[in-house]
Amino acid sequence: MKDTILIKDILFNNSKIDILIKGNKIAKIAPSLECSSCEVINGNGKAIIPGFMNMHTHAAMTLMRGIGEDMTLKDWLFNKIWPTEQKLDGELIYWGTKLACLEMLKTGTTFFNDQYWYLEEAVKATAEMGLRSIQPYVILDLGDRSKASKIKEECTQAWENSKRWGPLNSFAIGIHAPYSVSEEMIVWATNFAKERDLLVHIHVSETESENQESIAKHGLTPTAYLDKLGVLGPNVIAAHCLWIDNDDMAILAKRGVKVVHNINSNLKIASGYKFRYNEFRDSGVVVTLGTDGCASSNNLDMLETMKTTALLQKGWRGDATAMPINELMDLSTKNAGVAVGVNSGVIEEGALADLTIIDIDNYAFTPNINLYANLIYSANSSCVNTVICNGKILMRERKVKGQEEILENVNRLYKKLL
Repeated sequence: MKDTILIKDILFNNSKIDILIKGNKIAKIAPSLECSSCEVINGNGKAIIPGFMNMHTHAAMTLMRGIGEDMTLKDWLFNKIWPTEQKLDGELIYWGTKLACLEMLKTGTTFFNDQYWYLEEAVKATAEMGLRSIQPYVILDLGDRSKASKIKEECTQAWENSKRWGPLNSFAIGIHAPYSVSEEMIVWATNFAKERDLLVHIHVSETESENQESIAKHGLTPTAYLDKLGVLGPNVIAAHCLWIDNDDMAILAKRGVKVVHNINSNLKIASGYKFRYNEFRDSGVVVTLGTDGCASSNNLDMLETMKTTALLQKGWRGDATAMPINELMDLSTKNAGVAVGVNSGVIEEGALADLTIIDIDNYAFTPNINLYANLIYSANSSCVNTVICNGKILMRERKVKGQEEILENVNRLYKKLL
């Protein structure tokens, strides 16, 4: 495969342009570029957008799609998911992660912020598929202090192992949630991350009952409790943040925490839907989007997430101007790049070549008065034609290398979990 790609005559910002990719970056954007040694992609009838960035998921939960339907979050988590996860092994995680990467490629995603088990197998699968990811070591002790030494040892070893991962996969700390991790381990994990300049990925205020239980136990909301423990800072990515009051909002803004909205999962498990996007934005908090895992959202489709996000924001506020479409695109691209400190999620010279090409030669984009409106409200992910990550073509004309093998192996293995 050539390391120089020329995309010719593609629609970008309402104009036909060419994009030259050298190595893993966008080298030039201009009309009528020429390159005799490049691999050429014909952009006629197509448009280009940044690759989507899924900021909260549990990739190998593709194995559990449909395994725990119509259950409350607590019942689903304690009585279905965690018992099922006891049966996971490295082989299952490897193929489940490959299936997640396949689905993300098919739906235009080039980056995901994961939080799951068997890190080495997950990283191997992701690297082979060519996507960019953050892979946290998960801290989850359910308040059992006897697990502390093992968790600390495993986390330290995982951090050492991560130095061999390569440039596309980054190590982080995954503190599951304030209600599922002891105070001792929350503080230890926080310090571990700070000492090594690592991101921290954590679930916060996903349900109203979580807040109520935190106030009963600590006299503080989950956000205030985490702030008291010294957890919160600009390196923290907080997933869900559905039940956030004004005081919590002020804390998150002051500490520079980034938040991830996961509307489809929240709706399906009935955690809530009144995510306070306008308030987060106006207070200066960087907001991003995620799908959550397939055990709760059932898919990893960022386009579907974007559409549901916009419709719910407009609906619960009774305000059709809520969630402007340009801001919606930023939530799944540019904002995510800012949140994780990666020069991705934008199409500009010098940025990483993480790009999604969409087919606009169809009914959903006719007439093409507003590309983003057609993409989000009219089309679906079947319009995703070609995906480039780190300057490599991972899907072309909707074909992904090895997809049949992935489907065969997942269908062979998933019954081990039942």
